[in-house]
Amino acid sequence: MFALPLSEILALAAALIAAGLIGGVIAGLFGVGGGTVLVPALFYAFETLGVGGEGNLHTAIGTSLATIVVTALRSLAAHRRHGAVDEEVLRTWTPWVALGGAVGAAVAGLTSMEGLAIVYGACLMLVAAQMGLLPDRYVLRRDMPVGWARRIIGTGIGLLSAMMGVGGGSLGGMTMTLCGRPIHQAVATASGFGVAIGATAALGFMAFGWGAEGRPPLSLGYVNLPAAVVMGVMTALSAPLGARLAHRLDQRLLKKAFAVYLLGTAASVVLKAI
Repeated sequence: MFALPLSEILALAAALIAAGLIGGVIAGLFGVGGGTVLVPALFYAFETLGVGGEGNLHTAIGTSLATIVVTALRSLAAHRRHGAVDEEVLRTWTPWVALGGAVGAAVAGLTSMEGLAIVYGACLMLVAAQMGLLPDRYVLRRDMPVGWARRIIGTGIGLLSAMMGVGGGSLGGMTMTLCGRPIHQAVATASGFGVAIGATAALGFMAFGWGAEGRPPLSLGYVNLPAAVVMGVMTALSAPLGARLAHRLDQRLLKKAFAVYLLGTAASVVLKAI
């Protein structure tokens, strides 16, 4: 990365700082992973600057996951100060979400860039549909699943989140709202899933990307270290702002606008990768 001309290095640094700040606010505001912003920003930066190759999308996702841990911790702490976190759900679902994160990293490591782009795009469209189309009070059941249903759904949340490079907020928050939980509680609680997903999945992306071809320079496996540091700091600084805004703003219009962004992003990443 540092073999690039100075002007391109500065442009990349500016893009990483902006993406990190926006991603942190998005993570705190909507409870969806900042990876909905970080992954496409990184992927397009690598592709536009001509660094890396076939491993660029894997590296963008792995790097996003590495930034999630600190962001999720700060976002969770901010939500706890508002008393919005369901600690029982967080405690009982986290082990299965973490297991899914590890499995998702393994599956991603064996998947081509084109296949991974399709998974990323499809899941992003699912999140966009839930945010933009379903009524706020639409529910499938009145409480969170337990037993084997919790194990299977929790593992699935972690697996798909790892393959998308997001925390548990995107799919975890959607699951909680569909199970009758208030939106603020869902956002707050699901932000805690990101700690487990980010830690296990990022380690998995490092391991499965070890020695892989087509990665940008200064990458440890499928995690690009300079990008992880820059975006990690920026998202950690801005996530509490998003969490505070979540308790002050009417999110309905914002959610619909963000859903449109997600649809466009999903389509562009798939088209760029294939």
